[in-house]
Amino acid sequence: MDIQDIYRRWVTTVRDKELVAELDAIAKDRVAIEDRFYRNLKFGTGGLRGVLGAGTNRMNCYMVAKASQGYANYLNKTLNQPSVAIAYDSRIHSDLFARTAAEVFAANGLRVYIYPRLMPTPALSFAVRDLKCSGGIVITASHNPAKYNGYKVYGSDGCQITTQTARAIQEEIDLIDPFDDVRQVNYSEAWKNGAISYIGEDTVDRYLQAVGAASVLPADVPRDVAIVYTPLNGTGVSCVPQCLREHGFTNITIPTEQETPDGRFPTCPYPNPEVKEAMEIGLHWAEQTGSDLLLATDPDCDRVGTAVKTGDDYTCISGNEMGVLLLDFICKMRQEQRTMPPNPVAVKTIVTTPMAAKIAEHYGVELQNVLTGFKFIGEQIGLMEQKGEAERYIFGFEESCGYLSGSYVRDKDAVNASLLICEMFAYYKYQGKSLADVLDELYRTYGFYESRLLSFTFEGVSGIAKMRSLMESLRKNQPKEIGGFPVERCIDYQSESMDGLPRFDMLRYLLPGDMEVTVRPSGTEPKLKVYLATVGRSSTEARKTADIVSRYFEKWAKS
Repeated sequence: MDIQDIYRRWVTTVRDKELVAELDAIAKDRVAIEDRFYRNLKFGTGGLRGVLGAGTNRMNCYMVAKASQGYANYLNKTLNQPSVAIAYDSRIHSDLFARTAAEVFAANGLRVYIYPRLMPTPALSFAVRDLKCSGGIVITASHNPAKYNGYKVYGSDGCQITTQTARAIQEEIDLIDPFDDVRQVNYSEAWKNGAISYIGEDTVDRYLQAVGAASVLPADVPRDVAIVYTPLNGTGVSCVPQCLREHGFTNITIPTEQETPDGRFPTCPYPNPEVKEAMEIGLHWAEQTGSDLLLATDPDCDRVGTAVKTGDDYTCISGNEMGVLLLDFICKMRQEQRTMPPNPVAVKTIVTTPMAAKIAEHYGVELQNVLTGFKFIGEQIGLMEQKGEAERYIFGFEESCGYLSGSYVRDKDAVNASLLICEMFAYYKYQGKSLADVLDELYRTYGFYESRLLSFTFEGVSGIAKMRSLMESLRKNQPKEIGGFPVERCIDYQSESMDGLPRFDMLRYLLPGDMEVTVRPSGTEPKLKVYLATVGRSSTEARKTADIVSRYFEKWAKS
């Protein structure tokens, strides 16, 4: 069927009032119809994710049911009596999509466990392992704007599915007609007959105990720091304050505007703690209360952003900066407390600051690089566990504010990270230092690194074509220099298998003096992303170099 035929079929079949109204409203708009129906949503680095609305290229109950039927078929073909765990965040229709998925799984004979309330994404990873499920899903679009929702899929190890598994599930999904091939039962009936049941508070307690076991702060260090914590209207409010208070951090203020879960994110349209705009309300509350530290978790509470008081102002700490601070702090604490395991391992994504390698080398820690996406860090933890070496893992992080210091889950965990950040802050405050002071010490020791992420948005059908064209242009005409700096080596991960990594649509340019640039399409948004890492003899020199390289790619994106 062509796009118009698919549209007409939706018009005559869909009964959801909200979707019917949208389909009627675009009846004479060919561009709007094409954008909604020119493709099916595909799995990316974060699973299924898209704008809410009607159509095959949108997140709605029909596409959720289609994906769930495909996932159920995959599990039934590969396992006997499979089971799944489900969690969901505060986004628009997350609860509806979670119930829809549960109804499909139950209709296909799967045992379903679902959280009765909003819970962080890492709590789903924990539940899959704790309940020994065959897999799991989280309904979330992570840090995307309010118009998005998504569907993350997890394997039995509690890790987001890897590329090969995603491909196999996608093949099953592609065979499903959302109107004719989906098996679905009534939620209440499935509940009554035991096919669906709640994940109990005992699992939540075990999760928080596991988070607490990753604590590294000496008992004699005071914990009376003043903290502002904002969940950005998301799920973090269910676990972060409780975890912090249980570990002695009781002076916590939560902004009232962002405390209640709300998928519209009325005070923060782009709930991404990587960007300062998402921190504005929290910064205001920190100033008003004179707090020392600001923490902000994204809607599904797997990322955390940080700002610290420096004099009369507040400084936001980037994901890369916090990553190297935590890596250094964890290594220092473990060495001092003699809890460093033999042959320790840290893992980072390939686009995360190269400064981490120098810190790891200083402490005798093996540093592994993996592809973008925390699931690849989780995969490495799983491989160590299979060898009986899970204790070797001490820390994993990515530049987008994702961190994990324990092997109890297979995903980044903002509950764990929030605790570690508070402990690190309290430790250095006790010594009369700010985190800005400590970061400056690290720069003076290892070099002044500047990391940046440039994101270029290309919407719709034409946008996808433009992104492909830009990537092809780099491959066909490989630059000899970037901003005046010679390219010492170009690595095309689409054609080369490097360090055991799978093939991936990504280009990496190595420049002189530990500088590098990585270019890739986003797996979850219509964006091209450019990651820069520059280094200089001073922060000013590193920033100036980054400015030059940034201008080069800003011009390229407009070509």
